[in-house]
Amino acid sequence: MARRRQLYEGKAKILFEGPEPGTLVQYFKDDATAGNGAKKGIITGKGVLNNRISEHLMLRLNEIGVPTHFVRRLNMREQLIREVEIIPIEVVVRNVSAGSLSKRLGIPEGTRLPRSIIEYYYKNDALGDPMVAEEHITAFGWASTADMDDMVALALRINDFLTGLFLGIGITLVDFKLEFGRLWENEDMRLVLADEISPDNCRLWDSKTSEKLDKDRFRRDLGRVEEAYQEVAKRLGILPEAGNNDLKGPELMQ
Repeated sequence: MARRRQLYEGKAKILFEGPEPGTLVQYFKDDATAGNGAKKGIITGKGVLNNRISEHLMLRLNEIGVPTHFVRRLNMREQLIREVEIIPIEVVVRNVSAGSLSKRLGIPEGTRLPRSIIEYYYKNDALGDPMVAEEHITAFGWASTADMDDMVALALRINDFLTGLFLGIGITLVDFKLEFGRLWENEDMRLVLADEISPDNCRLWDSKTSEKLDKDRFRRDLGRVEEAYQEVAKRLGILPEAGNNDLKGPELMQ
């Protein structure tokens, strides 16, 4: 494997310089964290599965006209993406009460919300990704009012599509986190969906049993974490082509 320049390493992914100007290679790790990094572990094969799941969902969203940074999958753990200027805001869409929403407002987990709710969190690990309002976002210049309008419209469109897609395979899309970036093409700029969509940043429950099929199994020490990720991939019809030996992934060259 050719030596590549590493540009960034996060909790679950590594970004390398891409083969062409304006591109990056996104590598999916097996590392898992919870509680803003307070809890750490390894979920064997998570990177392989998340790469495949995110690829599948990004392609499906592209088909309905949602712009994304995804170009193509390169191998079991890597995908080629467009380089974008990440907006430092996590956009969370909630359909069912769970996690921090239940804790903050005392709403029993599993309560169907009257309508989908969008929340914003400032991407800053040192501060614990605090919840913010649109006023904070526009006042501090993290995103403009026009950016916010585009992100909300895209988030609701993504939610409508993914809710139906998952419902069709017996999964309830409880909530999920999105990140957006500015894609510059000469002097023109457009917002595109970035990061990933996977059981790492979605709450996915079995529609009949409410069994958790996402990273909450790791957060809450429920066990069978790998099996939950595999079940999502299985229902989507995208289990990895290779055997278990490929789930550990190659050594990185930096």
